[in-house]
Amino acid sequence: MSKTIAATAILFALGLSACSQGPKTVNTPAPSSAEQPTPALLTQAQLQQFGDNLGVTYRVLTNRPDDNCDKAAAEGRCFVAEIDFVPEVDLIGKEWAIYFSQMRPVQSVEGKEFSITHIKGDLYRIAPTEAFSGFSKGVKKTLRFRGELWQLSETDAMPNYYIVAGDLSPVVIASTQVKQDPETRMEVRPYVEPFTDMVKQYSRTDADKLAPATASQLFSNNQNVSEDASLAVNTIIPTPKTVVLHSNDKVVSLSSGIKLDVASVSSPSAEKQSFKTDQVAAALERLARLGVKESEQGLVMKLSWRQGAEGSYLLDIKPDGIKIAAGDAAGFSYALSSLTSLIDVQDLRVNAMTIEDSPRYPFRGMHIDVARNFHSKAMIFALIDQMAAYKLNKLHLHMADDEGWRLEIDGLPELTDIGSKRCHDLEENTCLLPQLGSGPFAESSVNGFYSKQDYIDILKYANARQIQVIPSMDMPGHSRAAIKSMEARYRKLLAQGKPTEAKTYLLSDAADTTVYSSVQYYNDNTLNVCMESTYQFVDKVIDEIAKLHQAAGQPLTRYHIGADETAGAWKQSPECLSFVANNDKGVKSIEDLGAYFIERISNQLAEKGIEAAGWSDGMSHVRPSYMPAKVQSNIWDVIAYKGYEHANQQVNNGWDVVLSNPEVLYFDFPYEADPKEHGYYWASRATNAHKVFSFMPDNLVANAEQWTDLQNLPFEADDRARTDEKGKKSGPREQGKNFAGLQGQLWSETIRSNDTVEYMIFPRLLMLAERAWHQAEWEVPYQYQGALYNQSTGHFTAAMRDAQAQSWQQMANTLGHKEFIKLDKAGIDYRVPTVGAKIQGGKLFANVAYPGLKMEFRQANGQWQAYQAGQAVTAPVEIRAIAADGIRKGRSLIVN
Repeated sequence: MSKTIAATAILFALGLSACSQGPKTVNTPAPSSAEQPTPALLTQAQLQQFGDNLGVTYRVLTNRPDDNCDKAAAEGRCFVAEIDFVPEVDLIGKEWAIYFSQMRPVQSVEGKEFSITHIKGDLYRIAPTEAFSGFSKGVKKTLRFRGELWQLSETDAMPNYYIVAGDLSPVVIASTQVKQDPETRMEVRPYVEPFTDMVKQYSRTDADKLAPATASQLFSNNQNVSEDASLAVNTIIPTPKTVVLHSNDKVVSLSSGIKLDVASVSSPSAEKQSFKTDQVAAALERLARLGVKESEQGLVMKLSWRQGAEGSYLLDIKPDGIKIAAGDAAGFSYALSSLTSLIDVQDLRVNAMTIEDSPRYPFRGMHIDVARNFHSKAMIFALIDQMAAYKLNKLHLHMADDEGWRLEIDGLPELTDIGSKRCHDLEENTCLLPQLGSGPFAESSVNGFYSKQDYIDILKYANARQIQVIPSMDMPGHSRAAIKSMEARYRKLLAQGKPTEAKTYLLSDAADTTVYSSVQYYNDNTLNVCMESTYQFVDKVIDEIAKLHQAAGQPLTRYHIGADETAGAWKQSPECLSFVANNDKGVKSIEDLGAYFIERISNQLAEKGIEAAGWSDGMSHVRPSYMPAKVQSNIWDVIAYKGYEHANQQVNNGWDVVLSNPEVLYFDFPYEADPKEHGYYWASRATNAHKVFSFMPDNLVANAEQWTDLQNLPFEADDRARTDEKGKKSGPREQGKNFAGLQGQLWSETIRSNDTVEYMIFPRLLMLAERAWHQAEWEVPYQYQGALYNQSTGHFTAAMRDAQAQSWQQMANTLGHKEFIKLDKAGIDYRVPTVGAKIQGGKLFANVAYPGLKMEFRQANGQWQAYQAGQAVTAPVEIRAIAADGIRKGRSLIVN
């Protein structure tokens, strides 16, 4: 479940260690994190003027390692980058420092005028050395440095550098702030120099065969689809089990609206009397947004009960009325969603048909991280609306991590008073350290939290749309926000003369001298699992969250503890050394402590009637016999690097295994192989909607026949029973053991605005819904006896590939001709695709991934013109697609 490019999975795949060297200073002795610059000789106005006018440019020179890379770090992998500073006013003194976020550890600095010091996580300090000759107006100074591993995206360069001097208020350097393109509504970074050399900047090694998504490359890719609007007419997303068209009936018009008849579901029978119209109100609202409103003159829509699986339904559409039969509120809502999907918003007509439907998986989820960068309640509401529209039923809400705690907990105000915001307080008495380009001010939009009432509102909103909210506060790793908040609480109460109360919820051992570094480069982000106060804290948090769920009418029945990426903590903790030596819990070594924590918390939850969930890496270390019978595990392992092994092992434990595989289900990864695309990329640099659509979840290993690895190289997946050299056994799933479902993930390290959230999630969420609800006929059946899969084994037959291509042809046309306009009407800023194009014989030819979207082009920065195939042009030409409603524009590409 890693949230950075430094993820264990890709490091393992490249033969690298997931551990890193601790924080270090380059070119200067390391000060303590509390050290402040000497008193400023500047005034606040002078510092503000300097920050407002300092030009900053960031560029990656190369991602190819050279002889100057640190050979002891990441097997010699490194990149070289430069930061240009061009002042508009003089600054001669040395009593200043610039803080900035740098996602990769700095190895070395070239030149004598600047030093770079690692503070914590991704926060670094640039300071002048004794050799610094001062900033002079208009004179550029360049800071060149080497960093560990690579930076393959322009979005890796975090924003909001800020300058400090003595006791003056920090000043954000204006040139490093993100802007919003008014036509695309996307974030742009004017301080980042575009990549121009795809060999040095975008390719890490000669073995890296991933071709950048240029206009010509996309033109080739897009030739697999052609425009046919008729394919969208009777298509529903997600695809129902069976659809029977009534060819003898007329087209059914909904222009007069619908008249709801619920007499058959509101009868006083003891079993079904609880049905209320408001249980389908959200689905009716979506119909109304498209123009189909409730009306006395509308077509009669009769709802009635019938037996069936959870979420199943019958939808019968005829000119004289519509009938819906279902066994629960979800089934009725899903039937209304299918009707909405059928509607052509231009004429509000549908064809007469009968649909029988039920879901493929019981768990159809979407995860969103609001801890790294906060996202508003309104944003969560919008996400819930679209999840419901496409029959997703689980919202995994990740509300606490190293960089933020986002939920008010009664009795522990420090969690949000301190843990919900980042600002320039190096002592962390009032806030956490800045991270992820958050800047120095607590008022930033990336800070914030949900009040108790906010959270209750979210629960109620989700419940009305048949969506269960699964809260997650990551632990024992990824817990820095909680740790620092409780340390501040400890200091406050200790100062008040309350030492016993101060220790009650303490999460860290002050005497612990363990040296470690997490994947995100923290050395203090792991709960001490040997202290009883840690378990008191967890118990308190869960009880308070459970109260909020109870108040909202959605009891807390599943809680996600995280349990991932615990970075070698505790080894020198006196508390843990004593516990290991004296416990009666079966813990025999320090290495057993992570599993002990997960087992203990899982059973603590079970005693409260709550199911525990966690990420697959942590869950793989537990002793299954020590766990409750009912457990959920999210598989975040990369398929190309044997990620199917954890999936098989854990489903064979009898657990609810939810597939969350990053190369296909991490929606914070780039859509296309383009350094301008948002997101981290440690498992994939190109995860477009088609890839999500192509996923064969029931047979993870079969994807080796259609996909390549991170470097676009073929890989092999061996699902046969075997024993490795250490005696560890692995092999296929047992007969009858099936996955519980799928979950899409959005991690928020690089994602700040609501517009960017929507860009990253949509339209991939629709394809997540497609695969979670519907099993396609072209998917390769799982072989329980075990099998080998690669690009030559042939289990994914030519007939299956043809069927998949035909199915995608229909889906692509449905998105372009019918579905995107519905997202536009809902105010969702989905990704408008980049366009494929070529110039041949002086004429422009272009295509788009979703036929039906319009395109336009311009020459030499002239006026935009509507695209027509074969129009004479002079290179270079700029081309882009337009959203279905004709308003928002996609990012343009250059055609030469």
